[in-house]
Amino acid sequence: PRECGEQEPTAMVLATSDGHGLVTSRTVLLKALDENGFVFFTNTHSQKGRQMDRCPRAAATFLWKSSGCQVQLVGTVARVSDEAADAYFSTRDRLSQIGAWASDQSAPLESREALLARVKDLEARYEGREVPRPPHWGGYRVAPARMEFWSDRENRLHERLLFEKTGGKWIQKRLSP
Repeated sequence: PRECGEQEPTAMVLATSDGHGLVTSRTVLLKALDENGFVFFTNTHSQKGRQMDRCPRAAATFLWKSSGCQVQLVGTVARVSDEAADAYFSTRDRLSQIGAWASDQSAPLESREALLARVKDLEARYEGREVPRPPHWGGYRVAPARMEFWSDRENRLHERLLFEKTGGKWIQKRLSP
């Protein structure tokens, strides 16, 4: 997708639920993909983190508008290991690491200046040493049970291929546009 002009091909719109009917969505960045699912990282105390911990199901959509393609997936969610979170956190830019400590993601913030003051304090605290991963920052894996691949076609006769996991095997179906 990046070769087709997508500015951020790893961006996925993640939808989560509180389990009581409130569904929210936001864009996160895919950081790993393997046979077990799609991995992203976040503050586990954020709204999405709390929702996934309470209701471990999610949906995600990748839209690559310039190439006329979209992928939707639905599945279960689980946290990645602390070792995987540590490994990814160590690759982040230092200021992003500081930001993970400074931001109480999704909580009310009295002012931007207060956030910047926290960042400054944390920069001083970790000056000359490694920034450890905060205990409230980790990764989640969406293990898909259903994936749909959509391709734009002329006259709105789009191509839609659905894959559903049944009994450990992927079953493919073609859907009407």
